Amino acid sequence: MKRLLLILLFLLPTVLLAETPDQVGGDASSVIPGDDRASEALDMNAYLFGHVSDAYEWHITTIKEKEIVIPLPCIVIENGVHVFTLHHAAENGYTLNENGKLVNAQTGRRPVDISITKNVLGLIIDSILLVVLILLCARWYKKHDVLKEKPTGLAALLEPVIVMIEQDVIKDAVGPEYKRFSPYLLTAFFFILINNLMGILPVFPGGANITGNIAVTAVLALFTFLMVNLFGNKHYWKDILWPDVPLFLKAIPIMPVIEILGMFTKPFSLMIRLFANILAGHIMLLSVIALIFLSAALGPVLNGSLTLIAALFGVFLDCLELLVAFLQAYVFTMLSAVFIGLAHQHPETETN
Repeated sequence: MKRLLLILLFLLPTVLLAETPDQVGGDASSVIPGDDRASEALDMNAYLFGHVSDAYEWHITTIKEKEIVIPLPCIVIENGVHVFTLHHAAENGYTLNENGKLVNAQTGRRPVDISITKNVLGLIIDSILLVVLILLCARWYKKHDVLKEKPTGLAALLEPVIVMIEQDVIKDAVGPEYKRFSPYLLTAFFFILINNLMGILPVFPGGANITGNIAVTAVLALFTFLMVNLFGNKHYWKDILWPDVPLFLKAIPIMPVIEILGMFTKPFSLMIRLFANILAGHIMLLSVIALIFLSAALGPVLNGSLTLIAALFGVFLDCLELLVAFLQAYVFTMLSAVFIGLAHQHPETETN
């Protein structure tokens, strides 16, 4: 019985992600096995990017060709502040452009857009969840003597992870001053992990592609960039502006330019790595599920076989995504700690 429940649990994301084509621009009634129009009913671009892109409303499901969505406030600043939902955008003089962004219906120009979109709402929910988890864990330690009793519940779940990240990653990479940077690095790790896991969950409040949004990963990389360069010691800046290389390489200057470029390529790699891996995982899973609808015109035998294969492979990808969710949070934290540690090296601690 436990095994059956476990299998159903893993199948749930696959089933829920397998939305009917009417949700992505086609008509479900037109998808009939053997009909030549079946493969045309699914617009792959709308299907894939409709799931991984941001939106001005949160789509939940479709019941009898009626879409169930959570309307989100569209907030634009143009000759004043205008607040409306996407359903009333036309009434307020706005429409969506080809990129799905609000523009002025008459001029075609984009206003200052500070709307609470799907990704923004997901970010708020996940941030609140992170704060609640940390405060509940801190509350347990405030009420119990850790020298007399072992952690239980949420504290027992989080403590091994916190100790592992701080002792095995942050301390080893940063060095003696690691406690100054532990709060930021631990926050970054759990923030990325929670957003990754919530992105895998296909039902509200999960499903928002937050860490697969390059704007979010860019801000995270910017924080690491600031932590490295604002708190770097004088030896770090000496290695950048006046490195220990032959004089002609510094006089031209070749090495200082390369070192300065390296200051920006490091956070850039953090941004791209996290964004690309999370986005690719979502697209792979959605592409596998799309086989169910793309094969509808091939007849019940082939369609049924490919549906089973897609479901099983979808379960495998779900399990892989759980691993990637942790791995990408770990890698981002580890590389950030390494970059911070390099900015705090001293000549006497360097190795040849």
